[in-house]
Amino acid sequence: MILPPDLSKLTEADKDALILQLLARLEAAEKRIAALEARLKEPPKTPNNSSLPPSKSHKPNRPERAKRSGPRQGSMGRKGGGRPLAEAPDQFVVARAAACAHCQAALGEDDHILHARYDKIDLPPVRPVVTRVERYLGRCRCCGGATLAPVPDGLEEGSPFGASMQALALYLRFIHAISYQRLSRLFAHLFALAISEGALDSLFQRAKPRFDDEVAAILARLRRARVICSDETTVRVTGQTHWNWVFQNAQVVIHIIRPTRGRAVVQEVLGEHRPQIWVSDLFAAQRGHADDWQVCLAHQLRDLRYAIDAGDTVLAPRMSALVLRAVLLARRRFDLKASTRLEYRRRLERDLTAILALQPTTRHGKRLRKRYCKARDGLFTFLTHPEVPPDSTGSERELRPMATYRKVTGGFRSDWGSDLCAAIKSVVGTAARQGIDAYPAIHAVVSGQTILSVRSEIHESRANRRVRSMTDAA
Repeated sequence: MILPPDLSKLTEADKDALILQLLARLEAAEKRIAALEARLKEPPKTPNNSSLPPSKSHKPNRPERAKRSGPRQGSMGRKGGGRPLAEAPDQFVVARAAACAHCQAALGEDDHILHARYDKIDLPPVRPVVTRVERYLGRCRCCGGATLAPVPDGLEEGSPFGASMQALALYLRFIHAISYQRLSRLFAHLFALAISEGALDSLFQRAKPRFDDEVAAILARLRRARVICSDETTVRVTGQTHWNWVFQNAQVVIHIIRPTRGRAVVQEVLGEHRPQIWVSDLFAAQRGHADDWQVCLAHQLRDLRYAIDAGDTVLAPRMSALVLRAVLLARRRFDLKASTRLEYRRRLERDLTAILALQPTTRHGKRLRKRYCKARDGLFTFLTHPEVPPDSTGSERELRPMATYRKVTGGFRSDWGSDLCAAIKSVVGTAARQGIDAYPAIHAVVSGQTILSVRSEIHESRANRRVRSMTDAA
């Protein structure tokens, strides 16, 4: 608490100076109070008018459904289509009656007609396959030299766990966010395989170098990319807030976890490479890394929605309509000729100039006008380069599993664990762009293969299954 001065000891000039100082402070306090009161009147931020995730929104109770009248057909009250038959069943059971159930007369093959065809699906008991390896050392009687017998690939000395078991553990831990304790119990209960939490930790550490090598190959492709999209989200590492960055395009995905949200992360990932086009939000660290820039239009629609809710009737409604027109054009951009796309961009730029000439009176309207005066060149880049997405939703989709992982696990207890998770997410995201599921991609890397090689093996396996199914049916 500031004690008041002794007024009896102040001169007239000192009193005048004190009064002026108090008036200035009072004026500043009144302005701050007015600003705070104005903010209290602003609408709340929701996932529809801001970048808040859907989990933060208020969810009203679902109204009760009206009860159906009449006979029910199926569990949902309507006739179902049933599960489609498998293309390549593993085995066939042909059931024909040997004799008539009424007169006991023998029935031949021509006496039957197909009554029903259906599949029965079940899981066999899954148990580990243990291969005992006895490796001998031979000694030559002639020279006395020792020769160690070779063993097949994958049966070398070291960890007792094979590639399939390692891949499954990595898949369940980093894709489905299963904790060490639950993962140990899962192997014991489902697969009759006893493995401790410490053994799981050692298994993950041994697998890390293989994923680091695969990420290095993916990063080399990213550093040759013409278009790069990026975004970031928070993650907890050793009790500290870190940032999970994602850099992706139509071919590759790179995740990297660092303790900073600054531009240094982008420079570390790109090195000397400078792409032609960058797609991101308006965060300052995401800007200036390419020749051209595409602003995320999805973010702009949400910000404009909030400005409209906050009372801006001058700039935000017109700008929102303009951005919606751009979004509709983005959906058609691959079907339009280059000259047509250029003409549409000229029209949008002309309308944008007219909108930015307006003078909004609200705080949010003025803020948005200042924003778009600076970023106007990056709003409609997708019309010049149709291969560029108009938003960063692809990057957000890549980050969403990591956000789920963070909520389930609470974060990472070690730096190597966060790096391994980021590497696995990079491999899985890159594999998904080539039509490869998460588990085959992880299994390929653990087995020493690359993502491109496993793609050809998957296609070959599917073709062999179709041939086998046709042969068995014949």
